[in-house]
Amino acid sequence: QARLVESGGGLVQAGGSLRLSCAPSGSLSDIVLRAWYRRAPGKERELVATITPGGLTKYAEFVQGRFTISRDNAKNTVSLQMNDLKPEDPAVYYCNMKKLIGVEFYDIWGQGTQVTVST
Repeated sequence: QARLVESGGGLVQAGGSLRLSCAPSGSLSDIVLRAWYRRAPGKERELVATITPGGLTKYAEFVQGRFTISRDNAKNTVSLQMNDLKPEDPAVYYCNMKKLIGVEFYDIWGQGTQVTVST
């Protein structure tokens, strides 16, 4: 079974940028939604952004205008361009893809990548 592998996390100064990428480790089909989530220490996991295969995007209010989600359907990848990173953005960022199996959705997760913002 394919798993998701994230890359691109790291340490950046406030106001800086990072680009996260996510790709499956094996074959993966019937993906109906790709997304990024994050979990900060002591907080619940929260949705950051989603993108459909057709390119429709949605963003959490706290990243609107700063982050951009994109996808490559052929390569089955999803990326998150993060600009103007703020002190409240540090978290472990997780890639998520929803696979349609029959009439049910199955969540596939990455292991997470740490984003740290220095002030």
